[in-house]
Amino acid sequence: MIPRIKLLPFDYAIRNLGRSPKRLALVCGGSMLVSMLVLGAVAFARGMDSALSSTGLVTNALVVGSGSEESLERSEIPPTTAGVLAASIDGLAVVAGVPAVSPEIQVALPLTLEGAQSEDATEGTTAAASSREAPPAIVRGFQNEAFLVHPQVRLVVGRWPDHGADEIAAAPGALARVAGAQIGTRVIIAGTPFEIVGIFDAPGTTMHGEFWMRLDRVAQLTQRTTHSCVVAALGSADMDDVDAFSSSRLDLETISMRESAYYARLGDFFAPIRLLVIVTALLVSSGGILGGINAMYAAFASRVREVGTLQALGFSRSAIAISLILESTVACVAGALGACLAATLLLDGIAIQFSMGSFGLQVDATAIACALAAGMLLGVLGALPAIFRCLSLPIPSALRS
Repeated sequence: MIPRIKLLPFDYAIRNLGRSPKRLALVCGGSMLVSMLVLGAVAFARGMDSALSSTGLVTNALVVGSGSEESLERSEIPPTTAGVLAASIDGLAVVAGVPAVSPEIQVALPLTLEGAQSEDATEGTTAAASSREAPPAIVRGFQNEAFLVHPQVRLVVGRWPDHGADEIAAAPGALARVAGAQIGTRVIIAGTPFEIVGIFDAPGTTMHGEFWMRLDRVAQLTQRTTHSCVVAALGSADMDDVDAFSSSRLDLETISMRESAYYARLGDFFAPIRLLVIVTALLVSSGGILGGINAMYAAFASRVREVGTLQALGFSRSAIAISLILESTVACVAGALGACLAATLLLDGIAIQFSMGSFGLQVDATAIACALAAGMLLGVLGALPAIFRCLSLPIPSALRS
């Protein structure tokens, strides 16, 4: 009696992949599309989480206006808050005799390139109207103390704006908002021209998509007499000291929290957006999965006689099923690997603009693992209907088909 062979040789499944190059390209392409969508959604979520967590430092205290715990753009505090805070709390970080206490204004203002606005005006649109219709950009008003509490920021090219001057510095993500903007060019912010005199970098943070302007100039431009927040490096002080300060100074109407806690709340606020992106990617991917299932079904359904012959030679149905699943999975994983390579080269680090600045897509190990898992799942699911079709027939019927 001839013994039954448990499994088909591995190279049998691999050789079958080359029997139909068009089918192989179709399966790999569908898998690449599905994996790319999954990878892009995960990279979006990971990039947003990473940017928010990297922007807020656990060593910084954030003082904002009461009722504005989730939006610095709505926050308003008296301009004297920074000085009072520095004088009231012992132990705050001091660098070269300067307290690491930074008053700041964060506001979204319409911004366009000066030349682009002039073209709109020549077509009959006034400069003021063109400025109002421009997409908003995050502008942060700062003083020199900002560099003590935001160590992520470093100047790359040029210089920082001067006090009182119509000058700004821009991050690479902010420059991407305005086509053609570079150092030396002028942009129109809220109807006023400003020259870009410096480019700074804050990789992995939301500040990577901001414009920075001197605090006094932002106050003049927006006609406000208040600040948005105060960021203070705790040093040897405790967060409870800052909380006690906010609670005792009722005249300032402020509330305090760790800077990391603020951005964690912001992450919770944007959680539905991340969920929407992931769900949308999965829904679109389902179409690719159905296409892959149809392709594998058509490919394997034409091999019913081959499957019947293998059974007649003594191979068990489970061994044939494993071989077909292996064949499908290898093709789909190859497409997933292509998607990972393409995403690493094309998607990694791409800036995504949102209301608080920008963040980069993060194609990391987690995103790649999800893409490979999607490819493997597609390989298994795509093969199951065809396997059922091939193995459900009796051997005589399969041989006659």
